Amino acid sequence: MNQLGRFLTFIRFSHTVFALPFALGSMVVAAWSDHHGWPGWRIFGLILLCMVFARTAAMTFNRITDWEIDKRNPRTEGRHRLFSKSGAIVAWLISSSLFIATTALINPLCFLLSPLALALVFFYSLTKRFTHAAQFFLGLALSVSPVGAWLAVTGSFAWPPIILAAGVLCWVAGFDIIYATQDVETDRREGLHSMVVWLGVPGALSLAGLLHLLMLLSLVFFGISAHLDAIYFLGLILVPMLLIYEHRIARSLDLAKINTAFFETNAVIGLLFVVIVIASRLRG
Repeated sequence: MNQLGRFLTFIRFSHTVFALPFALGSMVVAAWSDHHGWPGWRIFGLILLCMVFARTAAMTFNRITDWEIDKRNPRTEGRHRLFSKSGAIVAWLISSSLFIATTALINPLCFLLSPLALALVFFYSLTKRFTHAAQFFLGLALSVSPVGAWLAVTGSFAWPPIILAAGVLCWVAGFDIIYATQDVETDRREGLHSMVVWLGVPGALSLAGLLHLLMLLSLVFFGISAHLDAIYFLGLILVPMLLIYEHRIARSLDLAKINTAFFETNAVIGLLFVVIVIASRLRG
């Protein structure tokens, strides 16, 4: 594996697919009235760059702050061998700077809010040291993406992206609770906090189910507020099926299957969302 490949594995670049579809769906809805669903290649490209730079900055910061903890976790003990800590610090500084610079090319409001967006995504990495609500802070960090995409297109706030952001928060917090069941013993040993440590695995999985129900309701209200048509709402029927599948695997406590459920199922949910939003707008 070359240096770039090692770095992309180090930051789990493939997991960018979780937040990206919701940013793109928000972008399509925001652009529809003035641009027929397409804001132009320039804004589209800048949104993609912001997503990549922000997530790279967030993940390198996470790896830096958790460097020693990850060495003691059987699931993550090999991370430090993929990339040097000094290289991670350089990557963090560069990606953070590129994110801010890219927002400056979009509009003044995005540029003004860019430090706040970075602060949110960085803060998550610290929360498990003092609060069991760490998963909610991860959800908050990723929920910025649909709001940011909307602001990039329109330069103003509106209810649809805020409703969608609430759904993303619940979705991410729910699936990260499932993911955290893999680390419950390590977290307890290290004195770290999570909803799984606080509630135990059965209680945490029940909470994850409730959060995913709230996510579904948010997606419904997003469709209503964005004036999406029947194609969108019919497509949403598949989402609870995918979530039920994910939760059934999670309750098996099979760690290998949990990894599959975490990545594949949630990637499909994100892809489904952006497809039904685009289909709804094209039909309209």
